[in-house]
Amino acid sequence: MLEVENLSVRVDEKDVIHDIDLLLSPGELVVLVGPNGSGKSSLLRTIAGDPRYKVVSGRILLDGEDITRLPPDERARKGLFLAFQTPPEFDGVTLATVLLRAAGRERDPKAFSELVQAASRVGLDPSYISRPLNKGFSGGEKKRSELLQALFLNKKYVLLDEIDSGVDVDGLKQIAAIINDLVSAEKGVLLVSHNPALLQMISPNRVYVLRDGRIERSGGPEVLEDVLKAGFYD
Repeated sequence: MLEVENLSVRVDEKDVIHDIDLLLSPGELVVLVGPNGSGKSSLLRTIAGDPRYKVVSGRILLDGEDITRLPPDERARKGLFLAFQTPPEFDGVTLATVLLRAAGRERDPKAFSELVQAASRVGLDPSYISRPLNKGFSGGEKKRSELLQALFLNKKYVLLDEIDSGVDVDGLKQIAAIINDLVSAEKGVLLVSHNPALLQMISPNRVYVLRDGRIERSGGPEVLEDVLKAGFYD
């Protein structure tokens, strides 16, 4: 499993995460909610190894191995994937090139057709995989591109940072279905979302409520139900 133990984090001389414990097992959906600025993205970026986020104390374990000091590429090779809240754009390299190389499948004759199928599955026109990575993509298209990457790279633990922002209602239904498919395929999914519509379409195993960089409350689906009814400040 993915384990976060007593984690405290600092970025730009500011403490953003305080003494957090979190668990994610394969085949589980865990939801992280909280007000804007509560530290949700900071936590996901720290787990993925963003070097700007400095671990002050605590550790991150991946299937029993301490990965707290590993660079992001090594964490990815060991089974982590992070879908960015604001996906970057890259000119001069296509989405297909990035994914085929990252998956080590450049010479696999079946890989490109599988990539086309995955693009259709997430609602992204297959022509986009031959375009520069995220260049000129709308907000919703970038999020579909991230979801495509999560599917194709087939990592064991998938961190989704507001994968639903900028996506229409039909897109939300697709996202919910794909999240359920990932969980059914024994992937561990950690989802950050503010969108009540998406949150009502899923059934998490655990929910963590984050505020001011601390876990304020955790539990089962009933925690999410309370948040959707009363908000964060009730």
